Amino acid sequence: MARTVGEPVSKRTEPTTGGGAQSAAMPSPFPPIADYAFLSDCHTGALIAPDGAVDWLCIPRFDSPSIFGSLLDRQAGSFRFGPFGINVPTQVAYEPGTNVLVTTWKTPGGWVVVRDALTMGTRQGEDNVTPHTRPPADDDADHMLVRTVQCLDGQVEIELVCEPIFDYGQVPATWTLADGDDGIADATGGDQMFRLGTDLALGIEGDRVRARHLLSAGDRAYCAVSWAHDLETPSDVDDAVARIAATVRFWRAWLGRARIPDHRWREPIQRSALAIKGLTYMPTGATVAALTTSLPETPGGERNWDYRFTWIRDSTFTLQALHFLNLDWESEEFMQFVADLEPNTDGGLQIMYGIDGRRDLTESTRDELSGYAGAHPVRIGNGAFDQRQNDVFGAALDSILLHTRRSQRLPRRLWPIVQTQAACATKIWQEPDQGIWEARGKPQHYVSSRLMCWVAMDRAAKLAAIGGDDKLQETWQATSDEIKADILEHGVDDRGVLRQHYDTDALDASVLLAALFGFLPPEDDRLRATVLAIADELTENGYVLRYKTDETDDGLSGKEGTFLICSFWLVSALAIIREWQRARDLMERLLRIGSPLGLFAEEYDVETGRHLGNFPQAFSHLALIEAAGRIILAERVEEIS
Repeated sequence: MARTVGEPVSKRTEPTTGGGAQSAAMPSPFPPIADYAFLSDCHTGALIAPDGAVDWLCIPRFDSPSIFGSLLDRQAGSFRFGPFGINVPTQVAYEPGTNVLVTTWKTPGGWVVVRDALTMGTRQGEDNVTPHTRPPADDDADHMLVRTVQCLDGQVEIELVCEPIFDYGQVPATWTLADGDDGIADATGGDQMFRLGTDLALGIEGDRVRARHLLSAGDRAYCAVSWAHDLETPSDVDDAVARIAATVRFWRAWLGRARIPDHRWREPIQRSALAIKGLTYMPTGATVAALTTSLPETPGGERNWDYRFTWIRDSTFTLQALHFLNLDWESEEFMQFVADLEPNTDGGLQIMYGIDGRRDLTESTRDELSGYAGAHPVRIGNGAFDQRQNDVFGAALDSILLHTRRSQRLPRRLWPIVQTQAACATKIWQEPDQGIWEARGKPQHYVSSRLMCWVAMDRAAKLAAIGGDDKLQETWQATSDEIKADILEHGVDDRGVLRQHYDTDALDASVLLAALFGFLPPEDDRLRATVLAIADELTENGYVLRYKTDETDDGLSGKEGTFLICSFWLVSALAIIREWQRARDLMERLLRIGSPLGLFAEEYDVETGRHLGNFPQAFSHLALIEAAGRIILAERVEEIS
């Protein structure tokens, strides 16, 4: 249980930077965020550090308590499988077209290669670990992390060290070796349990198990952590290798169904598609915003949030990306998840839900954890779940319109959502809210919130037209026109630039949505002035800030990094106003700052070149796909014109 604020914390480490702000690049036992590799089985995900240690894994699903949590405290559990005494690999890469990791190591004695996967296989009956509410696919998660090693040359000593700490680093494991089999050990802690299986001889050392074995050229070994219903693990190394091979086939077959253009940006689009799929919770169709909680937006600061939930705001960007990639099955699954959600008493949707659709995401802190590089508190849950954020209605209705146009029909079960969200937007569009960035300061008349209310009514009118309801179309279109007139009267400054909210002339990157959602035509002077003002005045070294923290009451202290989604939004907006070269130049710069594996966190610190915030970030990858798509489409049109 979390302690109250102010209680002493024995394990907390405060940043020591001579009184100044902590640098993202200061010496730290925590690997840089962007150096982590991401694994997924579409039920949960893992982060693997360069030294071969699993520093983050929650079982059995994304939002479960962690069993390996060294990402947030170096004493909160990890699982390493790699060469003894060697921590820096020669190469880390994904098997092309997959979320399967391949790490190559050079040691004084030889070479080895380690493969890691959260494995997928042919579905075998009902999933009792994480039951499906959507129709299950042919393939599903094995509910195990499988790791294999092969010695390529010479002799290499391999070490296995598994030290889980259950419930976010609070409950040490109790280990039990199987009778007559020193390669099977069960770990329990509280109400969690998993099995470690390997062809190495295990030994228990307190609350961890360890094994060491010398491999010669051609030798192979494996280990696996399983939380499957019957705690099944691979029967031998051939079985382990086969499971990873099946996982490679799964990812490549899935990617093969996507429409990826033959373009110089093909690989980042593919990696983004794999990241988004990897952040999708297969049993319900929901998408988590990121794999992690509490990776800091400010080094050593308090801007640390739990992102293991699904935001309705993300829905329209998710649908845009999935439709661009021709992934209609995933888009259908996501829309059905939205259709299943329980609304508030007024019929409106919450801004976010659990991946199982639950509404209560009450936030608590784990003050006994040090936090990533001293950034605390560590938060579990998200206190913004019951905030008023008026953009939610527009996001929901834009998603439904996208889906309806794609499928050429308006599903009957979605029409009540259209009516309730339009009714809510009509009722509240004139009220202040917390805004798209979930500010914890005073509610304001945020332009982006009002803009998204316009989106809600504009899309509702179009949906009414598709449904043949002329009266509702006329009524909703009239409200849309009223909102638009209000924004243009009160939300534009003397320069003709859209402002953050009605009581300030401060800039805010969220008004780039005016370009992305067609609020103003590309040739409109106000749209052009807004996009160029953000590009020239709300950037650091060309990368976009959400807003200037000294001009915005967001209820928090500290400066934050540039927001990657906002930078990709700027690429799209520049393309929309036909500033093609600026759009391409910024896109190229953004792609160059991706992680070594092509992944993006939420923010980028221009001073240090480090990624900040939760990782990998679905929103960043969704915006990457949209930005790339706009430029590629324009280039294709130019080629044939």
